[in-house]
Amino acid sequence: MKIDAQTPLPDVARAVCTALHRVGVTAVLTGGSAATYYAPEAYQSKDIDFVVVAFDLDDPAAAQASLEAIGYKRELNYYRHTCSRYPIEFPPGPLGVDGDLVQDWRTEQRDGTVLHVLHPSDCCKDRLAAFFHWADRSALEQAVAVAHAHAAELDFEGLREWASREGHLGRYEEFERRVGRSQ
Repeated sequence: MKIDAQTPLPDVARAVCTALHRVGVTAVLTGGSAATYYAPEAYQSKDIDFVVVAFDLDDPAAAQASLEAIGYKRELNYYRHTCSRYPIEFPPGPLGVDGDLVQDWRTEQRDGTVLHVLHPSDCCKDRLAAFFHWADRSALEQAVAVAHAHAAELDFEGLREWASREGHLGRYEEFERRVGRSQ
């Protein structure tokens, strides 16, 4: 897949994930970019975050070479593309949300490509963690957008239990009110 200035974030993420997958690296889309994947009309991330969860490489340089082959070059802690507006970042693992390890994610395969992405519930949890800890209202909006777009797939009870364990039930209830699930 050719990446240019018009390539939307989900397609860029799919191209990056596929390039890494082909050399034995499993990377999961996370953060605001996962929210953009699930609710693109509601939120547009300015970068793409992947957490590497598995490395099965004979040649450690293969991962960087795979990114360079699709136009990405390393610049400090990011990879930048000559045409795309989306830099790629690889936050350190393990893959988790607020201390809870994430061991399962969605894998979507289409037309010879692959994309690993947090499940919608974990995506909401990730965005809610930013709201809980840093009062990031934008992150709350992202969680609400994902919840509206994927309500049937969300584990609201699990999210509520997690928020209670984290000591943020009041803020979680604001999220529930915003998605029309007040108790």
